[in-house]
Amino acid sequence: MSHLDDTKIKELEETANKIRQSVIEMLLEAGSGHSAGSLGMADVFTAFYFHILNHDPKNPDWPERDRLILSNGHICPVLYAAMAHSGYFPVEELKTLRKLDSRLQGHPHREWLPGLETSSGPLGSGLSQALGMALAMRMEKKDGSVPDKPRWIYCFMGDGETNCGQVWEAVMMAGREKPFNLIGIIDRNNIQIDGFTEDIMPLDPLVEKFESFGWHVLEIDGHNFEEINDAVNKAKTVFEKPTMIIARTIPGKGVDFMEREFSWHGIPPNKEQAEKALHELRTLGGKIKGEHE
Repeated sequence: MSHLDDTKIKELEETANKIRQSVIEMLLEAGSGHSAGSLGMADVFTAFYFHILNHDPKNPDWPERDRLILSNGHICPVLYAAMAHSGYFPVEELKTLRKLDSRLQGHPHREWLPGLETSSGPLGSGLSQALGMALAMRMEKKDGSVPDKPRWIYCFMGDGETNCGQVWEAVMMAGREKPFNLIGIIDRNNIQIDGFTEDIMPLDPLVEKFESFGWHVLEIDGHNFEEINDAVNKAKTVFEKPTMIIARTIPGKGVDFMEREFSWHGIPPNKEQAEKALHELRTLGGKIKGEHE
């Protein structure tokens, strides 16, 4: 995974903006879905699908690919948008989100769409699934040594879902088994469907909690491509324990009237709101492109 220069960063910024526009268009067409988290994680998904992940959209079952597990499956609009823009399926298909017989269900359905590693819906289960994959890959080397070309298992999680006990069962087991190729990314946007996380079930100090269970922990700005890239590079140098990256994000990022409003966690924009959001994003996209040129 290469270093990010200014040209590549601008390309990623343009792509993330397009992905956010797709998310708004998808949610408007569907008339249901989750806005805040999908917009907030657009930069992280862009960094992975367009720079970090070792994958092949034209060969989604390629055995040597990295695995990306989305635990908080309700933010799948941003996952689908990243997949479409990177070439897994036509961008036009995004507007079938949540439609009957669509491959793009309201939560990911692994058997319906090539490129999905798991089905997800019930919160809290993704880290267990990712841990199982990481341990299975380790078993492929009989002596337990580090493979020459490791396949990395990335688990994207919501901060609110760490309320679930199963998350901490997986955290404890990973702390014991020490799978070096397991990297978690928590979307630390401080909201969940009922309000702000610290009002509902305080989560901090998250760093100390994961460290106490034997994890390597990094904190980053989830909208800074250099920090996202550098964190993953650092995680790949740690071979004695798993890594958790806590990415601090702004829910609803890119749309002024949605940002930091927990009420947008689980609702889509109406037509007027979507037009306003798209105007804002397209204006920003023009500025990014102008700077790039």
